[in-house]
Amino acid sequence: MAASIPRSRCLLTSSPLSTTKKFVQTSRQSRRAFATTLDSSAATSSDSAQPQRRPTTFKDKLNTGPSFNDFVSPNAPLPPTEAYEIRTAQVGPEGRKKTITRLPEWLKTPIPSNQNFKKIKNDLRGLNLHTVCEEARCPNISDCWGGSSKSAATATIMLMGDTCTRGCRFCSVKTSKAPPPLDIHEPENTAEALKRWGLGYVVLTAVDRDDLSDGGARHWTETIMKIKQKAPTMLVEALTGDFDGNLDMVRMVANSGLDVFAHNIETVEELTPFVRDRRAKFRQSLDVLRTVKEEKPELITKTSMMLGLGETDDQIWHALKELRKNNVDVITFGQYMRPTKRHMAVHSYVTPDAFELWRQRALDMGFLYCASGPLVRSSYKAGEAFIENVLKKRAAKRSDVPAAEVAADSQTV
Repeated sequence: MAASIPRSRCLLTSSPLSTTKKFVQTSRQSRRAFATTLDSSAATSSDSAQPQRRPTTFKDKLNTGPSFNDFVSPNAPLPPTEAYEIRTAQVGPEGRKKTITRLPEWLKTPIPSNQNFKKIKNDLRGLNLHTVCEEARCPNISDCWGGSSKSAATATIMLMGDTCTRGCRFCSVKTSKAPPPLDIHEPENTAEALKRWGLGYVVLTAVDRDDLSDGGARHWTETIMKIKQKAPTMLVEALTGDFDGNLDMVRMVANSGLDVFAHNIETVEELTPFVRDRRAKFRQSLDVLRTVKEEKPELITKTSMMLGLGETDDQIWHALKELRKNNVDVITFGQYMRPTKRHMAVHSYVTPDAFELWRQRALDMGFLYCASGPLVRSSYKAGEAFIENVLKKRAAKRSDVPAAEVAADSQTV
C-alpha cells in the first residue's frame, strides 16, 4: 500500500503558476515605488536649482578673432614670407600627418561688388554667353569686369559651349567625351552681342573639341570674321587650343582676321605630361605658335605659364628659350591656384618679387611684353594692357608717325 502524503504538507507546497503570479505582483509594486522616488527627486532638484554652467567659450573666441573682411582686404600688411611655407603638423592621438597650407596675403582678392561688374554679368546672362572668367573660377573677375566702363572692362568669351573633351589636372571646366553639339547660330549671335556691348577689345577662347573633325577651327574662323564684319575697329584676341596638332586648322584661324593669336603652353616641358591632358604636348604647342608666325608674321603671338607646380628655374629658362626660338611675342606668368580638392595640389606659392624677376628676365630675352604676378592670367586686363598699345604703335609706324610720338606712347604703357 502506497504511503500517503500528509494534508498539511501539501498546503506548504506552491505550484509554478502561483509562484509566477506572486513575482509579477512584486515587480509591479517595485516599479511603482521607483517611479515615485524619481518624481520626488525631480521636484526636490527643481526647487533648489543651481545656476547653469556656460556650455562653451568657443563663441567668445570666435568673436574676438579675424573677421571676414580680414580675409578679402587687399591692403592688409604682409606677414613674414616664411609663414606661407607648406607645413606638416601632427593631428590626432595616432599621430597622423596632415599638410596645412596657408594662403598668402598677396593672393587675396576683393569680393566683386562693382556696379559695372554686375551690369556685365547681367548682360552675359541675357545674351546667353559663357565666359572662361566664370567657368575657370578666375580670381581676377572683379578686377577685369569691374573697370570704370564697359570699354575699359575685359571679359573672355568662351565659344563652343562650357564642356571640354580634355581633362587637364589644373582646370575646373567641365569635361565629357561627347559634349553637346555646336550652336550653329553662336558666331552670328556672339558678333551681334559684342557689337551692342561696345567693347574696344575682346578676348575669345574655347573649350577643346576633339570630338570634331576640325577641332572647331571653322567655328572659330566664322565667329572672328563675323565680329570683324559687324565691328571692324574692335580688336580680337583668340586664345585657342592646339587643334590636336592639325596645323592646317591653325593656319585657317590665323587668317580669319584676328589681331592676337594666343595659345598657352601652361607649364614647363618636363611637367607637361603630369599637368596637362595626355593629348596636349609641349612641342605640339610650340608648333602651333611657330606656324602662326610663319603664316602671318604681323600677328602678335602670345602664351602663358603657371608657376608653383614644382618647376625649377632651369626648366623655366629652357621654356623661355624655346618660345623665343619660335618668335613668340608676349608671355604672362601667374600663380597656379587649385580649383578644387580633385585637382592637383599647389607645390609652392611664388612671391611677388620672384614674379617681377621673371618679368625682367623675359623682357631681357626679347619678349615684346610680359605680364607677371601671382594673380595674372593669360587674359588678365588684356584690353587695358600693353598688347593694345603694341597694335596701335605698329599701326602708327605703318603710317609714318614721328618716332617721338611712338616713344611717348610707349612710356604710357
